[in-house]
Amino acid sequence: MSLCASAAVVAAGTRLLGPTVAHAADAADAFPMPPLPYPDNGLEPAISARTISFHYGKHTAAYYGNLNKAVAGTPMATMKLEEVIKAVAGDPAKAGLFNNAAQSWNHTFYWAGMKPGGGGTPPAKVADALSAAFGSVDACVTQLSDAAKTQFASGWAWLVKGREGGKDVLKVLKTGNAENPITQGYTPILTIDVWEHAYYLDYQNKRPDYVQAFFDKLVNWDEVAKRL
Repeated sequence: MSLCASAAVVAAGTRLLGPTVAHAADAADAFPMPPLPYPDNGLEPAISARTISFHYGKHTAAYYGNLNKAVAGTPMATMKLEEVIKAVAGDPAKAGLFNNAAQSWNHTFYWAGMKPGGGGTPPAKVADALSAAFGSVDACVTQLSDAAKTQFASGWAWLVKGREGGKDVLKVLKTGNAENPITQGYTPILTIDVWEHAYYLDYQNKRPDYVQAFFDKLVNWDEVAKRL
């Protein structure tokens, strides 16, 4: 895990998985996949309905499907998803379970961090916190964008909060594959998915263009404010 850090005092508490939404999957599943908080074409033109059909309809659904199969009939079926992730993290014998649990969580968090007509100027609560931590909103966006652009191969760029040296901090980090900052004691605030299936149909190899579009047209600053 690579870290690119700045610190500031921030408010405690967060909603890890974004807005409360109705479940789309069968109630028998231990971890039903939440529906998107917008229509399949709701993020166009920045992210096409075709990308959503694969990324959400196939990739995210597969993670949830594999997760539910893996935990069915086990004590983990009664645990919170965050608890499952932490319980199996770092255990090579349970790598498959970790990957599917973490990717289910990561994707739900990612989808809730975007909205139709997103981007623009963040609300004062967010702007103040980011300015205190990074010097300015633009400086934070630059760090987070750089993390997304430079994450080698598949992975994620994150804005997180945590406690270091007796202080609450905001920082940027990046993780590979399915890795999630909650296994390191951090609370995610925002994430950018940089697996190729997140952007390749729309941007091909131009990951920087996808990252730019994320901040210009997609990021849900209101949700970030709630998570802070």
